[in-house]
Amino acid sequence: MRDQPLTVLGIETSCDETAAAVVRCTADGARIVLSDAIRSQVDEHAAFGGVVPEIAARAHISILDRMIETAMSEAGVGFEDLDAVAATAGPGLIGGVIVGLMTAKAVALAAGKPLVAVNHLEGHALTARLTDDLAFPYLLLLVSGGHTQFLLVEGVGAYRRLGSTIDDAIGEAFDKTAKLLGLGYPGGPAVERAARDGDPARFRLPRPMLDRPGLALSFAGLKTAVRTAAYEAAPLDAQAVADLCASFQAAVTDVVGEKSRRALAAFAEAHPDTPPVLVVAGGVAANTAIRARLDSVAHDAGARLVAPPARLCTDNAAMIAWAGIERLRVARARGEILDDRDAAPRPRWPLDDTAQAAYGAGRKGAKA
Repeated sequence: MRDQPLTVLGIETSCDETAAAVVRCTADGARIVLSDAIRSQVDEHAAFGGVVPEIAARAHISILDRMIETAMSEAGVGFEDLDAVAATAGPGLIGGVIVGLMTAKAVALAAGKPLVAVNHLEGHALTARLTDDLAFPYLLLLVSGGHTQFLLVEGVGAYRRLGSTIDDAIGEAFDKTAKLLGLGYPGGPAVERAARDGDPARFRLPRPMLDRPGLALSFAGLKTAVRTAAYEAAPLDAQAVADLCASFQAAVTDVVGEKSRRALAAFAEAHPDTPPVLVVAGGVAANTAIRARLDSVAHDAGARLVAPPARLCTDNAAMIAWAGIERLRVARARGEILDDRDAAPRPRWPLDDTAQAAYGAGRKGAKA
């Protein structure tokens, strides 16, 4: 059966990328990214060694309207050609989320189009269906600056969290390690570059949580171990910094590899008749050492590793537009009208609302 074609404008402002994109799904199921405009705020935050929420929100305000104009122009469509506007409604830095969601509501109202409020994590979870036309179910490893978790993706809106970090996300650990060693921001690429010239065996760093069953992860202790090793080896020369980076990256890779092996076993238990697929998304997915280990683990488990292009692994609006399309298709199949114009911005929004909080549940909801 042929579906109705859908064209959606996506808006993403959850952290330090201001992005707008237009994505189309044709009647025969073809997926087309008509435009994908992203403006990074790296320069604004570099001096602070990390993202400053107030600066991020102000930057979104100053540039978002132009990013939307660019996306629409590059796509060659007018607002009358859209079927909906989709925007990240959380989780993320609340100032940025408010800017994007309120702007999307204004555009949707002015254009007379429905609004789809998208969970940022769902955007990552469904990206492989945009890029690889992947069928459900599959296993997702989301590794970014704000999130590290394993999820069973069983359908649109059907997610089961198998495990997550109990403290720092992997990307946060990379950024803080880079800041400690004076490597600048963003930390992930800087640590990876330094690690290429380092000896991963010089510093004996811990592999947190590997001695415990299950899929929980932890990186705060590893970060502290790097700090201790740096103090003990001070003053650090360039080789010591490279060796510390290599040792840190090796520890992270070992943890991620072993936990992924366990997650694939859990997937096989939950879906024994489905060929296993491991999808990796998020900015840390660009790390070549981690990617190589995941490829090896997937091969050993008889699984397929799917990694969307780097541009679509990091925060982007194409994934938000696509998640909007997925949501609209489900609503139409049910004969429902989807319009989230009353949706509120959410700083915390776990993808699996039934999972127990890994840590920190309060008035704003579970952190992870």
